[in-house]
Amino acid sequence: MNLRLQLLPILLFAAVASAQQQTPAPVPLWPQGAPGALGDASPGDQPRITPFPAPKIPGRATTRTAVLILPGGSYSHLATDHEGAQVAKWLNNLGVSAFMLEYRLGPRYHHPIEMNDAKRGLRWVRSHAAEYGYDPNRVGVWGFSAGGHLASTLGTHFDSGDPAAADPVDRLSSRPDFLVLAYPVMDPLGPASANSFDNLLGKNADPALVEELSNDHHVTAQTPMTFLVAADDDKAVLPENSVNFYLALRKAGVPAEMHLYLHGGHGFGLAPLDPVLSSWTARLADWLRVNGWLATN
Repeated sequence: MNLRLQLLPILLFAAVASAQQQTPAPVPLWPQGAPGALGDASPGDQPRITPFPAPKIPGRATTRTAVLILPGGSYSHLATDHEGAQVAKWLNNLGVSAFMLEYRLGPRYHHPIEMNDAKRGLRWVRSHAAEYGYDPNRVGVWGFSAGGHLASTLGTHFDSGDPAAADPVDRLSSRPDFLVLAYPVMDPLGPASANSFDNLLGKNADPALVEELSNDHHVTAQTPMTFLVAADDDKAVLPENSVNFYLALRKAGVPAEMHLYLHGGHGFGLAPLDPVLSSWTARLADWLRVNGWLATN
């Protein structure tokens, strides 16, 4: 066997392990201070993004895809480990660069602050494409639970950017190229969904605003292609949230794939210890590959 082929698995493992041992440093989304911030020193007032660049693997083609990760937490906290850093490392193993966003939260902050943080995060990822080595037109968003709601907000309430903006980041589109939604909040369906809407909008929010952010009601043909996963026994964020978004995508003619597992509950992340549920990430990798977001070798 060719010596280079014999060494390839070792080189692959070493490169990925080296990348994973490093702790990336978060950077502020707005270096001069976030608009609408209620403080300057606390990370909770200044949203930040943590880059996890894809490692360069000898013999492997460059994927040139990036993903913005939005951890969940009912819009009151952020699950930055199993819905953040672990996800970024999983993407790195596929050759995908990942960027974890720590956005501002309720009840201190309400809409549209969270949406504007996510839009800025996506624009920031696009603006750094040349630096990290991916295509600015190959940027997806992966959100979990309330982060899934925020991701679907990007997919249904995006804008093309402001060409006259002084900040070049703000000139870029906030439309994702694809969505990955894991047990996402979509409407106030389920106790955790209702709590997420309360944190996002405040108690007793205007019904018109609740309707505006029930994102399955705002799917159009321009909504990005989407992969969804949820569990049938999720009592916190009912699986109808995912089903309704999937049906809206189908009605609009948007390519979509959905997987509902019988057992899993809520907040399972990548489910690495569940022999059945953990298979969902292989289905996601297949979907990414079939749709051209991964390299072919």
